[in-house]
Amino acid sequence: MQLDEIKAEGARLSPWVHIATVGADNKPHVVPVHPAWEGDTLWFSTSTKSVKARNIAVNPAVAMHWQVDESGDGVMIWGTATVHTDLDTKRRLWTGLFDYDLNDFMPDGPETPDAAFVAVAPDRALALKQFGMAGRDTWRRS
Repeated sequence: MQLDEIKAEGARLSPWVHIATVGADNKPHVVPVHPAWEGDTLWFSTSTKSVKARNIAVNPAVAMHWQVDESGDGVMIWGTATVHTDLDTKRRLWTGLFDYDLNDFMPDGPETPDAAFVAVAPDRALALKQFGMAGRDTWRRS
């Protein structure tokens, strides 16, 4: 399976993804995000004050799970996350990449002091059909 097939399957399932991070306390934290692909990088917006951003600063390993649809199909990605707060990245990603208005969450635009973007570089992925009973396909970065 190719990464583009993983992207297409995730897009078919849901725009919502649950991301799991682990912080300094070694406790998992799972929250929904609404990511977008830019090439082979998965991006989502957040606040520098969020638990997920603080956890990524301590442990960049993340797992992401697209919401399973009624058929039981699902997609998971494991990768390495980085938090980006530089103004150039925020301005570049602010318009055109996401299918929602980031200003609804950060009304001062990219200049919002605690606005950040998280980049996830996937290392491996798994696509399941009917919870894996009808097959599974994997992808790994070479």
